[in-house]
Amino acid sequence: MRTPLPSSEHLLLTAQLTHFMEDYARCLDQDDLERWPEFFADDARYKITTYDNIRAGYPFGMMYADSAAMLRDRVKALRNANIYEEQRYRHILGLPFITRAAVHTVSAQTSFMILRIMRDGQTMLFASGQYQDSIAIHDQRFLFEERIVVCDSSQIDTLLALPL
Repeated sequence: MRTPLPSSEHLLLTAQLTHFMEDYARCLDQDDLERWPEFFADDARYKITTYDNIRAGYPFGMMYADSAAMLRDRVKALRNANIYEEQRYRHILGLPFITRAAVHTVSAQTSFMILRIMRDGQTMLFASGQYQDSIAIHDQRFLFEERIVVCDSSQIDTLLALPL
């Protein structure tokens, strides 16, 4: 059975979500990590896990935070305490697929591929998967209430230093 064509409101919401997702990816791709926590509500939850963990019902993941304050602490640690090989990301995103929409919240799933570019210029596929998001909408502003990053593979090539 085919899905009916979306309404104009649905298309507008998809366009707004696409802009929000692209802004998020651009923030990470341009190493503007200090801005990253601003995409999240104060009590937001952020988790990186794998498809296998989700399928098995395991609640844990490779990275977890339950507040924007924890995300800000992670950025401070990345800038001042952690030592890792210099690298940057390039996100390639699919269009968000809205799974639920209400007056002030929307849930969506967005496919991603993330390329990792090393200091020497070597580029490789670092991660692929799906963002599973719950997003609050207030005064035309979107904020993640929950972002679960579900990686297709449990094989991570190196230390997962930067957020996905």
